[in-house]
Amino acid sequence: MAYYYDEPSRTFSEYLLVPGYSSTTCVPANVTLKTPVVKFKKGEEPSITMNIPLVSAIMQSVSDDKMAVALAKEGGISFIYGSQTIEKQADMVRKVKKSKAGFVSSDSNIRPDQTLADILELKEKTGHTTVAVTEDGKPNGKLLGIVTSRDYRISRLDTNTKVSEFMTPIEKIIYAKEGISLKEANNVIWDNKLNALPVIDENQRMVGFVFRKDYDSHKENPLELLDSSKRYVVGAGINTRDFAERIPALVEAGADVVCIDSSEGFSEWQKLTIEWVRKTYGDKVKIGAGNIVDREGFRFLADAGADFIKIGIGGGSICITRETKGIGRGQATAVIEVAKARDEYFAETGVYIPICSDGGIVHDYHLTLALAMGCDFCMLGRYFSRFDESPTNKVMVNGSYMKEYWGEGSARARNWQRYDLGGATKLSFEEGVDSYVPYAGSLHDNLSVTLSKIRSTMCNCGALSIPEMQQKAKLTLVSSVSIVEGGAHDVVLKDKTISPV
Repeated sequence: MAYYYDEPSRTFSEYLLVPGYSSTTCVPANVTLKTPVVKFKKGEEPSITMNIPLVSAIMQSVSDDKMAVALAKEGGISFIYGSQTIEKQADMVRKVKKSKAGFVSSDSNIRPDQTLADILELKEKTGHTTVAVTEDGKPNGKLLGIVTSRDYRISRLDTNTKVSEFMTPIEKIIYAKEGISLKEANNVIWDNKLNALPVIDENQRMVGFVFRKDYDSHKENPLELLDSSKRYVVGAGINTRDFAERIPALVEAGADVVCIDSSEGFSEWQKLTIEWVRKTYGDKVKIGAGNIVDREGFRFLADAGADFIKIGIGGGSICITRETKGIGRGQATAVIEVAKARDEYFAETGVYIPICSDGGIVHDYHLTLALAMGCDFCMLGRYFSRFDESPTNKVMVNGSYMKEYWGEGSARARNWQRYDLGGATKLSFEEGVDSYVPYAGSLHDNLSVTLSKIRSTMCNCGALSIPEMQQKAKLTLVSSVSIVEGGAHDVVLKDKTISPV
């Protein structure tokens, strides 16, 4: 006879937080949202920590290099989708690592015997206006000069003009020698009113650039998430089929963490994938696994060696796994049970494995509930898909701007690997839909509001950090009528577009 759970599984909308005592120091400005991403031993620090508890979903319609840069600026991590060729995914990772800061290797280079036409073509390709003129046109060639947009006017210069005729030669360039610190380099930039400072070695070979805009960017984004080389932190999705080829390419490209993208993680396929990573890289490569929804699933992946574990089956807004296959669990119940299992594992082993709630987030307050219930961070798809930075088209639907959004289990994504059970190399049936979501504008503006709500709610509970929130939070189940009571009711709402007479 099948095993029956005594209680129904529940969603986030069935819970509310009960306020706790707030001291005068409990104000949003004092709240920290730092959270661990990968496992660590008691008394030690995790090798990867985020400044906000949000990551973007491993989806074609959500996470590419543009989203990764935008979210890293805010303190989170994007997991670039894996349902594409290894080369394309690695290239996206590479773009993210090159887009930031400190000492940036030059990816816009040209020879002095090339022409203005080549400069314009290179600018179109890379989007960069600062070009290093090297002897051989390579990133580490001997630096002969620099070309910026101030060195030429298209209307006054023939496109066949040689670069050597209009470039700023090295004799007139302010540059730095290899070994200079980032602080010293920024001082040179400010003292000399430069936009870019080339760095060369003792043989005049190009090492890289330091850009003024990166200094400005850091000041505007104090929570931005950087690695030890001052580059943006980025994640990448993998599958349990081609991991032996995909992971080395992603690691070489600079991925900080990878995650198995699967609808169901309680399987030997994931164990074999993690074992291969440990045998090949030891603990140097960080790998997340999932998805699971109960204690058993957590213990299986924890024992297999996962660095973090994702929770959630069938709760995504574009996921139809539950109605297609009748499998899954209410997200709130799943998070609560797995959080207890995580704490048990920590007490037994002294190893803390972060857990990620993936799916089931409809409203901003659901994020705070998920954190209070025990998750360390949340993975969001629909939320991020609405923004300018997502890779999908903005379209007009019935007079309103929308963004396209489709599931990895849809016919459009054709990501059969995510639902692979060792069978045929195709998508047998759909577990996701193709849809639209309301366009919401920029990531920064919307995320600022969401994070403000989280910080404010934490203060209502008397907590200044996520661990403190989990210790102090009091949760109550709510009835269907109290859910109605919680919204605007028994009033006629004013039309916000009508001005008072």
